[in-house]
Amino acid sequence: MAGKYCKLEDTAIKPKPDFNQLLKVLWRDGQPDYIPFYELFVNLPVMETILGKKLPDRAATVEFYYKAGYDYVPVWPGLEMEKGSLVDRRLGYPIKNREDFNHYSWPEPASITFSEFDAVIPILPEGMKIIGQTGGIFETAQELCGYEGLCYLLADDRKLVREIFERLGLLYEECYCGMAKIKEVGAVVISDDLGFKTQTLISPEDLREFVLPWWKKLAGIIHKEGKPCILHSCGNLSAIMEEIINDVQIDAKHSYEDAILPVTEAKKIYGNRIAILGGFDVNKLCRSTEKEIREYVNLLIDDVGTSGGYALGSGNSIADYVPVENYLIMLDEGWKKRYY
Repeated sequence: MAGKYCKLEDTAIKPKPDFNQLLKVLWRDGQPDYIPFYELFVNLPVMETILGKKLPDRAATVEFYYKAGYDYVPVWPGLEMEKGSLVDRRLGYPIKNREDFNHYSWPEPASITFSEFDAVIPILPEGMKIIGQTGGIFETAQELCGYEGLCYLLADDRKLVREIFERLGLLYEECYCGMAKIKEVGAVVISDDLGFKTQTLISPEDLREFVLPWWKKLAGIIHKEGKPCILHSCGNLSAIMEEIINDVQIDAKHSYEDAILPVTEAKKIYGNRIAILGGFDVNKLCRSTEKEIREYVNLLIDDVGTSGGYALGSGNSIADYVPVENYLIMLDEGWKKRYY
């Protein structure tokens, strides 16, 4: 890998994690001592390239998140289900109709595992916490039915759609109860992409009927344990954002795209009610020069970060196509400027 920034040692980062600073952001509890970093996750090939070695399991990723200056490590529960792909519909989907639903082998809630949490907890560096997360209930419904199939069912058999979400909801409640009760978990994410560039993937009315009530239950589970609820959801959610804030009662929102709603504008609109996370547009991160990246990090810190309730990071996640050098430059500049 060529370039000035090839590994974490090339940056100014001197790890000293303090999850309480990120908590101040998530709760909007005054000004933290510094502007923390936040990503939904960093793609495995990127972490392996930066560290120069294979990371065979979740526990191995702790080293990366620590050395990269994060105050937490993201961890997922285990839930085995027969599903199709959100990427390649040629593989097919297990539930197309009522008969498929009746014959589908639903996992029992008791089958959900938290082994990755158990593996990470003993090796957490001092000051770090876990952020628990898993794929979303709407995304899983698509993996069971396909996006087109789910749309057809919304028109042809809404009762079946309701039953699918009810079965999924029982599994998600177990997942979130398990994650939220773990002492070393500092926050929990609802990660569920509901939209694309111009609107939601299904109608706002259908989301209010089938998805948002479950989100509200999950947020309630998280809050019952005294922990903040982070929402990661891509797409244009303007039609339902008020319900997400006021009814679901999220504490923080992640995933911003300049073509939909730049993070600077999101801060102005929503920043007095929820924390704003990330927002360095992934397209911009991929295409910008070093000078442009550093200038934009400074803009985010000055325009979004100095009033509190903000953590620096990408607008989505660090995918494997993001140039490693550009990502490290963002971290380097963010670390240098994090103390305002």
